[in-house]
Amino acid sequence: MSEEKHFQTIATELEINVWQVHKTVELLDSENTVPFIARYRKEATGNLNEEEIRQVEERIRSLRVLDARKDTVINSIEKQGKLTPELKAQILAATKLQEVEDLYLPYKPKKRTRATIAKEKGLEPLADLMLKLETDIDDYDALIASFIDLEKGVNSPEEALAGARDICAETISDDAEVRKLVRKIFQKQATIRSEAKVLEEYGNYEVYADFSAPVTSIQPYQILAINRGEKEGFLKVSVEAPVEQCIAEIEKLYLVNDGSHFYPELKTALADSFQRLIAPSLEREMRSELTERADEHAIEIFARNLRNLLMTPPIKGATIIGIDPGFRTGSKVVVIDATAKFIEGDTIYPHPPQNQWQAAKDRLLNLVTKYNAQVICIGNGTASRETESLAIDVIENYNGDLSYIIVNEAGASVYSASKLAIEEFPELDVSMRGAISIARRLLDPLSELVKIDPKSIGVGLYQHDVNQAQLSRMLDQVVESCVNYVGVNLNTASKALLRYVAGINSRVADNIVKLRDEKGEFKSREQLKQIKGMGENAFTQCAGFLRIPNASNFFDMTAIHPESYDVAQRLLQELELDSKTVRGNGELIEQKIREKKMSVKKLAEICDAGVPTMEDIIESLAKPNRDPREDLPKPIFRRDILKLEDLREGMILTGVVRNVVDFGAFVDIGVKNDGLVHKSQLSRSYVKHPIDVVSVGQNVQVKVISVKPESGRISLSMIID
Repeated sequence: MSEEKHFQTIATELEINVWQVHKTVELLDSENTVPFIARYRKEATGNLNEEEIRQVEERIRSLRVLDARKDTVINSIEKQGKLTPELKAQILAATKLQEVEDLYLPYKPKKRTRATIAKEKGLEPLADLMLKLETDIDDYDALIASFIDLEKGVNSPEEALAGARDICAETISDDAEVRKLVRKIFQKQATIRSEAKVLEEYGNYEVYADFSAPVTSIQPYQILAINRGEKEGFLKVSVEAPVEQCIAEIEKLYLVNDGSHFYPELKTALADSFQRLIAPSLEREMRSELTERADEHAIEIFARNLRNLLMTPPIKGATIIGIDPGFRTGSKVVVIDATAKFIEGDTIYPHPPQNQWQAAKDRLLNLVTKYNAQVICIGNGTASRETESLAIDVIENYNGDLSYIIVNEAGASVYSASKLAIEEFPELDVSMRGAISIARRLLDPLSELVKIDPKSIGVGLYQHDVNQAQLSRMLDQVVESCVNYVGVNLNTASKALLRYVAGINSRVADNIVKLRDEKGEFKSREQLKQIKGMGENAFTQCAGFLRIPNASNFFDMTAIHPESYDVAQRLLQELELDSKTVRGNGELIEQKIREKKMSVKKLAEICDAGVPTMEDIIESLAKPNRDPREDLPKPIFRRDILKLEDLREGMILTGVVRNVVDFGAFVDIGVKNDGLVHKSQLSRSYVKHPIDVVSVGQNVQVKVISVKPESGRISLSMIID
């Protein structure tokens, strides 16, 4: 299939114009990154957003894979001398990989099977007669006897017929039409069933110890749970389909003449084909397909949760006390300033077995007073709530403005033992680095969390069970998208952050930091061209996303791309402004546009630019240092404490969404365990998926429905009268 037909297919599927697909693919093939295309090539793509561009990218990739497979299959069949014009046309017309594989199945090299052994015994002609339900036979018994060959291992008429049936069974199984027919029945009527391998021994899978659900309605998280239970040896899983209906449909294709001596033989072969070959094959295929869909769903939810977590607003200008709580080994305490610089660290022992509460409190008060800290940031791991009580005690004995917050510490230990952490803090031990990570992820979540493998951040479900390559690719895309959407300070960004900037790989990121350490801060974007490995295309991709606050060239501190500096300058001249004036008062841009009563379209024509580019330039000049995360709700800071024992049914509380899964959302309401808002309690309206209603990091009001102190389970509702 030609690329033009692919463009048409994608355009129809995504409901966009063919030319948009064509131009987007052209840009992608020219090694332009998705963030760059979405931000700086809006005119070329017809203003497609990042998600649409990625959909085009993914779809053209899959269609090209399909084309490549078609070529391989056609070449293979042609080399066997079995390619007919009709078969070639069927293969070329296939729109799915599965259709191609079905057509290839009869010609695909196989391991030794019962059918291939029967063919080696010379029984294929007999099988052909059986498949055709041949009736023009003078002496049926003599015909069967003629295939007896002691040297080849055919010792009787029964063995001859059995071998022929094996060949027929495989032929029927390889029939693309048969597979298509039976597959439809499986897809509409099959049921997934799981049961405990050993009665009463089901581990954590009690729900699935005797479970069944139609394949049409089984939920992705159920598929992943069943798969895990099977992998761990607790569950036995099967696909059940209407056997009689499947066999009856196949019989309609093959048992067309009941007057043949071969009729009962072929009927037996057909049933064997379904039970022994077709059903097991389609069961594997169906489970693989369900798993793939469940993987895609879980990865999508993980990705959306990750995006919301990474886009949590930074707490700017604060000095933060970070605490990685612990019992026996103590709690690690660090101080970081408003630039994330580590200032001081210590270990306190307020909890058992040492119980040095007063000394720990005094030490914290000393640090808070010494550095005028505004926030105590506590990791939510072991001893978290006990340390929360200590923070309250400190706040009550401090005269200044001080509050505390508990943050998700997932991944802090992964970072603290990483090569990057060792490079950043070679003199500190692992746990102290973990405390720094906890504090920094409050100061600027995006900058800190990019240092950690996204799978370790703790906002997914079954993330270790899904396709790892697909998961990594998707999560990398999310991080890349967030980093480029927010923009990066070229003079403070870590290597971990820089490597996610469009056009910059790990080697170039290392070289940027190395040059910065050797020669000091960058003064202009042009200096990027001095970086080893920074070619012309890489510069084009990354320049607009790298910002230099207080640069001598005002445009270098904005999201305006260097290729549009001339346009931006013409705009300022047209508005009778200069960069020095606008730098201090971005509102002048829109004010002048109103005064002159000029439309963006007219300004674009005057400045020789596209309308989308002109809109972006105006926004960048008006708000040069805008951080899009600042528009989102800030984290909840606390000054008092709530215990599980304090909870009562009907209480109304404010909490923070920690994780969103298929069946609901987990909300931190300030007690030891997060409460669950089941999806039925998210809204009075029908909720298709919780992520349509809530997001990670969102502040929500909840009502306590029930509390089970013995298990620590808390049920919450967002339906509040």
